[in-house]
Order: sequence, then C-alpha cells, then structure tokens
Amino acid sequence: MNIPRTRRGATLGLLLRLLPTVAVSALVPATTASAQAPAVVTRLVAEPARVTIQAGQTQPFKVTAYDAAGREVPDAVVRVGGPRGAVFFGGGEVRAFQAGSYTANATASNPPGTPPITLEIPVLITWPTLTRVEIAAASGRLVEGVMLAHTAKGFHADGTERPGLKVTWRSSDDAVATVDRFGNVTARKAGAVTITADAEGTTATTRYTVTANPVTTIALDIPNTSIVTGDVVHLKGTARNTRGDAVPDAQITWSYTYTPDDTTVAPGGPGIIDDGLFAANAPGLFTIMATSGNVVARTVLDVAPRDVRRRFTVTSRGPITTTATSDLWPWTGKDGRDYALVGTWGGDGYGLVFDITDMNNIVRTDSIKIDARTINDVTVSPDGRYGVLAREGASTRRNGVVILDLANPAHPVIASSFEEELTGGVHNMFATNDYLFAISGGQKYVIIDVRDIYKPKYVSEYQHPNARIHDLWVHDGIAYSAQGGVGAVAVDVGNGKYGGTIEKPKLINVFRINSGHEIYPYFQKATGKTYLFLGDEEMNREGRVWEGTNYRPTLGSAGGVAQTSGGYVHIVDFTDPMNPKKVGRYHLEDYGAHDIIVEDDILYQAYYDGGVRIVDVSGELLGNLADQGREIAVFKPYDPQALTANAPFVMNVMPWKGQILFTDFNSGLWGAKLEPRRPVTP
Repeated sequence: MNIPRTRRGATLGLLLRLLPTVAVSALVPATTASAQAPAVVTRLVAEPARVTIQAGQTQPFKVTAYDAAGREVPDAVVRVGGPRGAVFFGGGEVRAFQAGSYTANATASNPPGTPPITLEIPVLITWPTLTRVEIAAASGRLVEGVMLAHTAKGFHADGTERPGLKVTWRSSDDAVATVDRFGNVTARKAGAVTITADAEGTTATTRYTVTANPVTTIALDIPNTSIVTGDVVHLKGTARNTRGDAVPDAQITWSYTYTPDDTTVAPGGPGIIDDGLFAANAPGLFTIMATSGNVVARTVLDVAPRDVRRRFTVTSRGPITTTATSDLWPWTGKDGRDYALVGTWGGDGYGLVFDITDMNNIVRTDSIKIDARTINDVTVSPDGRYGVLAREGASTRRNGVVILDLANPAHPVIASSFEEELTGGVHNMFATNDYLFAISGGQKYVIIDVRDIYKPKYVSEYQHPNARIHDLWVHDGIAYSAQGGVGAVAVDVGNGKYGGTIEKPKLINVFRINSGHEIYPYFQKATGKTYLFLGDEEMNREGRVWEGTNYRPTLGSAGGVAQTSGGYVHIVDFTDPMNPKKVGRYHLEDYGAHDIIVEDDILYQAYYDGGVRIVDVSGELLGNLADQGREIAVFKPYDPQALTANAPFVMNVMPWKGQILFTDFNSGLWGAKLEPRRPVTP
C-alpha cells in the first residue's frame, strides 16, 4: 500500500535557539526604526525586564534587538520561550497560565557563522483568589462496605479553574463514613454523614445517607480468558441482590493479582486496569477481581506472550554525509518510476532527489538549490504533480515555500515561491492535490491554493491562541495539529460537519496534553476507532537520571558527539472528537520520539537516537506498547563515515510499497525491508 500523504520534519533548527528550556515559544517582533540590511544582533532588551503577572492575565511585552553600535536591528527574528503550560509570549504581549517562579529565554538568530544572542527574563506568576469549590463523586451508591471516589475543583471569580488544587477532606461522622486525603469515602455503617472539601478557606459539602448493601453476588461477563499481552479486555459484571435482580446503581471496583510465568523476570507493573478495561504487559495468570462492598467475584485470565518480531534488513543507501539530513517524501512520478525528495538541515539550501524504483539500488538523480539555511520539511502532492521545499534561514529573512514542478520527476524545476504570511520560516507542511498547508514561524498554518503551481494564491489561515504549532496533518477535511502549550487541535477545514470550510476554518475541539510536536491521525478499521499519535520531541534531557550529551556545539557539523533526546508518543482515542481520551503511549526512557506514520496497524516511528522502531498497533490500545511485546523490529543506523560517526539519529520513517524508507540526521537516506516472520519451531 503506497504511503502517505503526510509531511514531517525535525525541529532541530529551532532547538538551537530554544534550549535549554523545554518551552512554548513564539515569535516576538523586534521593534523597528527603519528598514536596513540584515545585521548582527549583539544585545537584547526586554520591556519589562522582569515579568510579574497573575495567572489568567495578559500584559504588554516586547524585546528590542540592537547591533554592536547600539542601533536597533529592524528585521531581527526574536523568539521568546517560557515553560510549557505556564506562560506564552507572542503578539506583543505575555499571557500567564500557571503560578510559579520561572525563567523565560529570548533568542535572536544571526546570519550563518555568527552565534545567536540570548537574554534571560525572570517571570513571577501568582494565582487569583479562590472563590468556589465543587465536589464530584464517582458513579454508584454509597452503601455499607463501599468506597466511593470524590474529586474537588476550585474556581476563580472569572470562572477559570485552579490547576493543582490542594484540598483537605473531612467527614462529619467517622463511624458512619471515613474519607482519606484523596477524597475516597468508605461507608462503615448505616446513617447520615456530610463530607467536606476545604481549599484555602473555601469549602464545599456533599451529604449521604448510608444504607445496607443490597448486593449479594456479582455475575461476570468476560468470555475470552485466553489472550496475549497487549490485548484489551472489557471488564463486565452485573451486581445482583438476594432475589437475583440486577442492582443497577451498585458500584463495582476492578483489580487483579498476578502470577508470573517466570519470577526472575517479572516486571514491576504486569498489567493495567483503566475505566473498565484491562491489558496485560507480561505473560502469566491474572486473577481479575470484581468487588462491590464485601462481595467479590473472580475469574482467571491466561496471558501468552505477543510475538510479532521480524528481521529488519537494509537493502540500499543514499548516503548524505557532508551535511545533515532532514525529511523525506516518496512518490510515483509521471514516468511510472518511484522517487524520494529529501531535505537537508543546515545544508545551504539543497533539496535532493533519489530514484528509489529499485529499493536495492537507490540512485541520486538531481539536487535543487534554494535560498535557505535549512530545508526542514519536504512534501509531494498525492497525485505527484508538485513537490514543495520548506525554507528556513533565507539570506533575505523572507522564507516561505518553494514549489516544484514534477513533470520530469527525476529533474524537478522550480515553478514558484510563496512567502505571504510565511516570512518567519516554514518548519512543516501538508500537501493535498489542490491545497498546501504551511506552518508559519510556529504561530499558525497558512492554506495556499496550488491548483496552478506557477501562480499559488493565499486562501486562509488558522492561528490557535496561546500555543505554538509544530506539526500538521489533514484527513477527511479535518486539520489535526500539534501545538505546544495546548496539545492536539482539531479544525474543520472542509469536512463541513463542524461548520468549517477551506476558506473559513472552524475549531472543532482541543485535547489538552503536555505534548505539542508531532501528530498523526489513524483510523483503525478493525475497531472503528480513530487514534491520534502525539510525539513529544524533547531535546533537553535536563533533570533525568541520564541527562544525555552536550551536543549543541557540534549539532549538524562534522565530528562531535552523538546527539541525545527525550519524550515519547502519546496515544489518544479521538473517535468522538467531543470526548477524546488518552489511552496509551509508546515510551522508551532513554530516547526521544520524532516523526510518526501508522499504516495497516503498524507504527513506523522515528525515535531519534533510539533508531527506527516498528511497532504493532493492532486492536484496541491501552497502556505502554513498549511493555507489551508489540515491537516488531528496531534498527539503529550506525555509520563510521557519517557526519557524526556512528551516531544514529533517525528523523523520518515511511513505509513504501511493502518496504521502508528512512532518513538519518547524520548519514542520509536508507532503504530497508521487514523479512517474513519465521515459523515457530517447537
């Protein structure tokens, strides 16, 4: 099955300017006095120099860039980043979200060969006064022997919710019911009781009349008791009274005990129960228990290992070792042959074309030179009519995109360039046959009409407040974007069900998550579910047990030390866009996630220094896939002749006509395949 209609790319160019803060950042225009040629920035001045603000408020903020003579640099690009989810800089103002004491970083990029200039900005954010507390109880009736969970939320005068609310719980009568510090209320005997939640002197109460437990038995409905690791089991049970009638409001709590196959290799967390679902991470016998008060029912699950392993074989190479490599995009040309467009990072604006018709013999056919320091992202329309190179670091500081005519796919020619609303640099894109979506300076995405590639036209744009966009994917008229400081943003750009059009995009919903770099929506035919795969891409490992290497001085240049990364892939059930829920993850502690593609229930994951990761994502998903034996193959592209020798750093992986293409930051383009599964020998 041919891949893709995607885009993808690294954020390594930005990282040089953003580190060491893991941040949500935005372009903050430098003040201008008059037009002048690009100059070297030597000093930054923030106004105010120290930010003191209340959460939920906005105040003016600017950074001015100066050269060595003390003159303002009129067209300097200044980025300001603060801790993700706490503060946002952009549009000439600062917005506060999370109380605390922080340090923001302003960075001005300079011409190649000149180091960037940085400025630290102290930020103090305080909370508004708490005015209201509300208590919410889990479903079910509070009867003797039952523990019922409660949560409390606090609100400010403007209706906004207080994150991380600290609550003190108490019961009016511990003989009737007790409450622990987490809000779990346990009924002891019949009677009346009041539960109180107190936060900063503001209280809320809920009252109960505890009665005898009517439940005498629990009938379990779990027909499949022989599964493999990673399979999701729906836990179903019916509570019944002495007459055998169902008790519909009875609370049933699920838990398990575990007997491993081998006690010497038993994991610390062998399984997961979440919202009535169970998945095993390890093989063995799991005793599932359903409890309602003092009534317990049990059943045993027999869990076998999930063995999906296949051998990963390299078939050919398209070496790139004189500069760093970024994104790739394969397509079938009008001449019937297969090609791949490849970008370069810090490579003086070269895009490369490879003939991949014979995956055992990849051949470079041409290169395209444009005015850019980095071509982070490349893409090709689904019909193979046009290709696009994303520009960052143009000498004129006017970036945008360069559109290629692929009538002669082995030797593309430049059809046009488009810069409107894109001068801040284009890091990622998404192409359809008629429209190109281009991310502008991390602030928004611009929609371009490319039906005539020689005369592209601006159509519309979408900018989400208080966020920094990094990645974008469009499926079925819905644009899914990964936005730092917010999470996953879904926008109707032509689907129509939610009132949006290509000319007037309309927000559908936001799934708030502390991840905003890579995104891929996947419709799973077997379950009918839509999953969003969201990648972290954290280049700063500060605070971890292994903080990694100090790669910044040599990133993208010959020699040096291997780069390191962090973060992982979050999996969100987005089947109902109005009620999304995080259900799983693919998490390896010592490496970091980058580009994501899912096809035919297989995740093709570029995991930076963790290499190429091929993962089984069949069936319903729950928990950490890395713990469940779902990894099909792993390959780390060591190369002694690479830009940085023997330093795998995989940027992008894509399936292509039954085989695999991937780019490595230090060594270029690779072709590979998965060998057929070997028969099991008893």
